[in-house]
Amino acid sequence: MGLAGVGKTTVFNTLTRGHAETGGFGGMTVNTGVVKVPDERLARLTELFKPKREVPADVTYVDLPAPPSASDGGRPADIPADQLARLRNADALLHAVRAFDDPAVPHPDGTVDAWRDLERLDLEFVLADLGVVEKRLERLVGSGRHGTQSEREQNERERVVLERILPALTAGTPIRDLELDSDESRIIRGFRFLTEKPVLVVLNVGEGQIAEAADIAAGVADRYPHRHSRVVALSARIEMEIGELDAAEADVFREDMGLTDPSLERVIRLSYELLGLISFFTAGPDETRAWTIPEGSNAVDAAGAIHSDLARGFIRAEVVLVEDLLSLGSMAEARRNGKLRSEGKTYRVRDGDVVEVLFNV
Repeated sequence: MGLAGVGKTTVFNTLTRGHAETGGFGGMTVNTGVVKVPDERLARLTELFKPKREVPADVTYVDLPAPPSASDGGRPADIPADQLARLRNADALLHAVRAFDDPAVPHPDGTVDAWRDLERLDLEFVLADLGVVEKRLERLVGSGRHGTQSEREQNERERVVLERILPALTAGTPIRDLELDSDESRIIRGFRFLTEKPVLVVLNVGEGQIAEAADIAAGVADRYPHRHSRVVALSARIEMEIGELDAAEADVFREDMGLTDPSLERVIRLSYELLGLISFFTAGPDETRAWTIPEGSNAVDAAGAIHSDLARGFIRAEVVLVEDLLSLGSMAEARRNGKLRSEGKTYRVRDGDVVEVLFNV
């Protein structure tokens, strides 16, 4: 998501290696791209097992049109309902913010101010959530006392949480800053509030700002202390050009520009951190695959990510850390060296575990 003229679709093309139209009417369309998550560990497992296929994890990015601009040059007009619905269905928000100055693409406000623009769209998210809370509280006052005893108790619990959220949103505070406990989060889960979602702020800098991109991001991050948020800076146009090159040329170009790692990998890594996600692997002669699960998931959760039958019939999991497996060269050597372990249902899966599930049919 982003305001008009921030290079939002260029950021999208950078991440997805896509070719969505940018500028003009291109900014009025919805673009969707599925990205294979780069993971060196999976590539090395594939080298070791030489399977018939390799299946990386993937991330889906949706590029939404910019909100309509207000006629008075102030904050943008209300975000259309269809865009709000798409935003609410997202797991996290990637907020593209303009930090580059380009006379050929004048800023609607006449000056480039990343902080001002960041606050402007954040305000739209707060107002959208505030409207939902106010309407729901009005309904609870009118009909919350009806229904069964269980329904009335549920309505009362919901009212208490919403009345805690209301003054925060009125003051412009996002819900993710309130540190709701697990019960409170569960009660309001169905609303899918925008300001409860993790936010990755991507500052789109110009080519001449690449050397100072980290400092630009740090400066905005210092003023943006919200929980479950990260700030990163990249030059979307330069990164998109690099994405058109082969690997060797891209490495040379990136080194010449003083860029350390591809923006795609950096953004995905930060996205995983924000969402609290980890990767585990399955490996064998048929397939090596990366699976994505929430951090803290147990062995049965991991089995269920592979297939529901594995979770239902779970007996135990054979587990080895990917670094140990790669260094020892085989499952047999991992077992011989005490690195391959049998784990039960409550085992907490770690990032980088290679897992084989034993189950009853």
